[in-house]
Amino acid sequence: MSLTASRDSAVPGSRGTPPPRTPNQRKRALGLDRGAWFLLLPALIPILILSVGPLLYGISLAFTDSQAGRTAPTQFVGLDNFLDLRHDGLFWESFRIGLVWAVCVTALQFVLALGLALLLNQNLRFRWLARTLALVPWAMPEVVVGIMWRLVYHSDAGVLNKTLTQFGLIHENVDWLSDLSYALPAVIVVGVWAGMPQTTVVLLAGLQNVPHELREAAQLDGAGLWRRFTTVTWPALKPVVLAVTALNFIWNFNSFGLVYVLTQGGPGGKTRLPMLFAYEEAFKYGQFGYAAAMGLVMVAVIAVLLTVFLRKKLKEDVA
Repeated sequence: MSLTASRDSAVPGSRGTPPPRTPNQRKRALGLDRGAWFLLLPALIPILILSVGPLLYGISLAFTDSQAGRTAPTQFVGLDNFLDLRHDGLFWESFRIGLVWAVCVTALQFVLALGLALLLNQNLRFRWLARTLALVPWAMPEVVVGIMWRLVYHSDAGVLNKTLTQFGLIHENVDWLSDLSYALPAVIVVGVWAGMPQTTVVLLAGLQNVPHELREAAQLDGAGLWRRFTTVTWPALKPVVLAVTALNFIWNFNSFGLVYVLTQGGPGGKTRLPMLFAYEEAFKYGQFGYAAAMGLVMVAVIAVLLTVFLRKKLKEDVA
């Protein structure tokens, strides 16, 4: 054993092992811990009351036969709601529509937002004005966005039909939100338009954190624009892309207000997302327990899909 190692092991508090605490120090540390918890209470109490409490109540409701206007007491039914849900074709059809909606909106949002973020990251004139205008859809409430786009899609007086007719692309008015073939794509366009600003802001923040020296060095080495993006910008942007994509997918799958204002799930259920289906079961038909079971299934399935997606992406980054 070396002289240094023996000296470190012999002297308490030297490098390697901290000195033992005295009783007074332990009491003081315990008092600080209690004080920290006391300072956290103003933030923890609203979270427990407004988030954790309703979540636990919703989970418990999924295992009951709770119904609106029922005089008999609510009873525990175990897995009956989930067994019924397994054979509910309408719910699984809405789930499929929700996945199509979430994947399409998330992918298109990301591609368009990345292009816009790259443009806004350039040293352009009036860049501050362009960045401000890019945030306008984000500042608008979903109800206002829905009403505005209903006017755009209006079959008789809508701007879209009039524009397409003037350019000779259509010869008769199209009812975009009532046509079985066009309703879902039309709603997806609105979802992309409404959700693109926050994705742009996040990606723009990520681009501004990419070291400028690396891009200059790649340019001096003769790398073109695409080569600089794939070798310098994209690797540095990957963590931001992973986070914003996962969050956007969750937000888009749980969309309710925008689609409700636009189509209320029609025509013929072609835009009935899972959240709309659960809402109708709970507040239109009064099946609270059954609707809670739907919500629990949606959370479980999305959690599994996101876990698989994130693990795959993380393994690719490590490799």
